[in-house]
Amino acid sequence: MASHRKPKQRSLTGTTARTAATLAMAGAASVTAFGETGHADPQLSVGEVKTQVDALYEQAEQATEQYNGAKEAADTARADVGRLQDEMARKTARFNATRDQIGAIAAAQYRSGGIDPAMQLALDSTPDTYLERAALIDQVSGREADILRTLGEQQREMDTTHDAADAKLAALSEAQTKLAEHKRTIETKLHDAQVLLDRLTAAQRASVDDGGDDTGTTSGTQHADRSTERVPIAPGDVQAPSARAAQAVAFAYSALGLPYVWGATGPSSYDCSGLTQAAWKAAGVSLPRTTYTQINAGQRVSESQLQPGDLVFFYSGISHVGLYIGNGQMIHAPHPGAPVRIAPINEMPFAGASRPS
Repeated sequence: MASHRKPKQRSLTGTTARTAATLAMAGAASVTAFGETGHADPQLSVGEVKTQVDALYEQAEQATEQYNGAKEAADTARADVGRLQDEMARKTARFNATRDQIGAIAAAQYRSGGIDPAMQLALDSTPDTYLERAALIDQVSGREADILRTLGEQQREMDTTHDAADAKLAALSEAQTKLAEHKRTIETKLHDAQVLLDRLTAAQRASVDDGGDDTGTTSGTQHADRSTERVPIAPGDVQAPSARAAQAVAFAYSALGLPYVWGATGPSSYDCSGLTQAAWKAAGVSLPRTTYTQINAGQRVSESQLQPGDLVFFYSGISHVGLYIGNGQMIHAPHPGAPVRIAPINEMPFAGASRPS
């Protein structure tokens, strides 16, 4: 009888299941990077790879600036929560001290023959219950009434602070959720760009990083790394409309060659808005953290009015920024794998400019 039984189907467990899952994820990643076909096109030209990589970097920068904004909001909310918690602790201490005063008065009343009902209520009730029945204060006069009114005011202040702290905690939670979402987006876009770049030779990849095409020509980007010999630029050597602008440009020159790291504000690495913020901070001017807020900091200027120190912005989403240094050039932090460097402002779609003051 046993010899005629059908063999049981083996389930995907253990190593088999893990292998299947790995293959499934690999397939999904392939679709993400190369489209619905799920396969990399081996015939992509260097120019086509550059176009796709540039689009991915732009999307990653948009997510980076959103991440920067969410981080700023989270940092502010976290600081507010801490401040409100400290405030709540102080108010609670004052409230307890007032109740101690009431307790001392009630003890004296007890020794002299009885406790006033209002005092008893303040001692026995929860704060909310006491406030609901605070009309009994009218039956008390003098110092006792003043203390009871103080207790009520302190409780209302505590309630207000508690509600404010709850609102800030909710804002913090929302900002942290957005941080995680934007981080996932950034990492996905950068991974997809890396997959494309890994298919190129070293020379082809250098051409893509330089803004080149299939012929190997470049758009005029100047490489600069920390080993490059150059004379440091002093603020006094910079032709700029103001001393502060000269200081910002000099700072940007000092950052040449430092790596791009998304979310970084220095001193050893920067993202695009982190660099411009740090440059103007060195000049004594506080800029907002993100590109889409920096563009509204200071006076808006047209491309024909640009002067050294101006902030230049790119793409319709205002997702990239550089520091103008004159002659159609800027210093900017481009993207992962490309250090802070000098580049022409016409290598990306110009979106606007502003002049901090």
